[in-house]
This record gives sequence, C-alpha cells and structure tokens, in this order.
Amino acid sequence: MSSLHQRIRADIQDRILSGAWPPGHRVPAEHELMAEYGCSRMTVNKALAPLAEAGLIVRLRRAGSFVARPRIHSAVLDIPDIQAEVTARGETYGYELLSRAARAAKADEARALDLPPGGRVLAMTCLHRAAGQPFALEERLISLSAAPEAEAVDFTMTAPGGWLLTHVPWTEAEHRISAVSAGKAARLLSLEPEAACLVLERLTWRGEVRITHVRMTFPGEAYDLTARFSPRSG
Repeated sequence: MSSLHQRIRADIQDRILSGAWPPGHRVPAEHELMAEYGCSRMTVNKALAPLAEAGLIVRLRRAGSFVARPRIHSAVLDIPDIQAEVTARGETYGYELLSRAARAAKADEARALDLPPGGRVLAMTCLHRAAGQPFALEERLISLSAAPEAEAVDFTMTAPGGWLLTHVPWTEAEHRISAVSAGKAARLLSLEPEAACLVLERLTWRGEVRITHVRMTFPGEAYDLTARFSPRSG
C-alpha cells in the first residue's frame, strides 16, 4: 500500500501527464494540498520534491509551483530570437527593459568589444518572460561605433537581440556556454540563489568589427542548447 506522499505525487503526476494541467498551470499551494489531503507540510514536500527532480514541475520562490514548460532547444551555432522561439511553442511572450545607458565602456567592456579608451557602448539589462514567468535575463553591450543607430532606438518595446538580427548584419559569432547558480540573477528570475542556470555568452562580429556582447541567463529547466554534426572526413 502506497504512502500518502506517494499518492499525492501520483495524483499530481496523473493530472500533468493527462493534460488536465497544461504547461504553466499553477499547482495548488502547499497549504491547499495540506487541507485537501489532511497532511503535514513535510508530507507535501516529500510529494513535490520528486516531481521537481523529474522535471514535471518548477518550484519558484514566493510564486509557488507550476507545471514545467517544454524546454526550448536551440542550436549551439545559431543566434536565437527568444520572442520567436517562445511564441512558436504557443506561449505568450513578455519583455521588459530594466536599464539602459549610453556611456563610455569600462576597461573590461572595452577589451571585450575591442574598443579604444573612451569608446562608447549602449548597455542594457532586459527581462524576457514566457507565459508570464521569468525566462531569461539579458545583459547586453552594443558598440556604438559598430552600430551608432542603436542609440536612437527606443528599446522599451523592442528587444535588442531581435532588433540587431534585422538591422545589423553579422558575419561571425562566438558562444561560451556555462552552468552556474542563479546568484545575483535569482531575484529577477524568481529563483533561489543556489538554483541551477544556463548562461550563454555571445560575441558577434561584422568583418573585423565587434558589434555586441551579451550574457543571457536562463533558469536551468527552461532552456537547453543542441548541436547536430557529422564526423570529419579523413
């Protein structure tokens, strides 16, 4: 005979797998499950923890638990348009410009974009959402010598990544991918500081000129990167 926490887990799992609770659906709060099943918070946690480990639900700090969304699979060598990828899977896309400043590049920024001392950049921090939930934190630098027209663009309604893809052609890109804890991004992504995140850092060129450097931080359960390749001949 199964224990109560196993029955609660099975009930929730059945609702998810049957489609009764679609991706993004809010799982009843812990106190609601405690009342429904007449059990303790510990029992509820024992039921929810394996569901989170299996990737069926996502537990967000202060927001509660939600049915996990399918991951977006993005080619490692591609330049993804987040809005297009979110809407392609039938979810509502949201975007917020958190900060914007045209200024002289800091020393490390100048090195990253190969700028002379005093070279100017447009620095922005943006938050992308999928189905109302935080999906990616974007920290971007655009070289204003490479793309001077960017300074006049109102990025409050237009995400810089999408604008660059359509207005500033690139010829080469370098990706750096890493797994990190949420850390300082935790509050904006509604995660615990120790939660796993995937970070994609990208630098793009047009010829010999560096255009933009961006750091994208994704909750670990929301995004992955894939590559398909064939063996070299020889």
